[in-house]
Amino acid sequence: MNRNPMNNMNRRGFVAGGAAILATPAIAQNIDGAETVEVERDLSEVVRRNISSFRSLDWQPYFSNLRNGAILVDISSRALHFWSEDQSIYKLYPTSVPITEDLTRLGRTKVVRKVVGPSWRPTPAMKERNPEWPDFVGPGPDNPLGTHALYLSWTYYRIHGTHDTRKIGRRSSNGCIGLFNEHIAELFKLTKVGTQVLLI
Repeated sequence: MNRNPMNNMNRRGFVAGGAAILATPAIAQNIDGAETVEVERDLSEVVRRNISSFRSLDWQPYFSNLRNGAILVDISSRALHFWSEDQSIYKLYPTSVPITEDLTRLGRTKVVRKVVGPSWRPTPAMKERNPEWPDFVGPGPDNPLGTHALYLSWTYYRIHGTHDTRKIGRRSSNGCIGLFNEHIAELFKLTKVGTQVLLI
């Protein structure tokens, strides 16, 4: 066993340095949804712009009350805000949003159903665009709805998890709002059937 503290420190430094290198692509991702920004570009501008758009908000400009709690999805900043009915809990999560404006639905809706381990069927429009997609996917790691889903009063629209974490923070969905699985699990516990939802 090596008891030389310098060797241990060097190993720790190597591990920390490796972690920093692995984290670099996440910082280098372009906010516009492209794979990465050019290496020569000053990344501080991208990070600053992302931080300024991803900020906490007050519920009052968007809702007249917090009955049953409230969810605000801001498509432009790709963020989901949640306020509990008694105002004791506020959450802010990064999301995926629809790929195009024609797939984006804005306005007021509400949570009408909550499902752990949802199954998924593509909508007729999805099948038309992607005929190779399966007609049905049961719960599990291949399911595009992740581990939990909040069904909205709008047909086919959900707030759900995703097993493909690359989608979060991007225009990558066919209309739904996607969250990391750990975030949708947390939101799932906080919401109830009847929670207000506003997409702006």
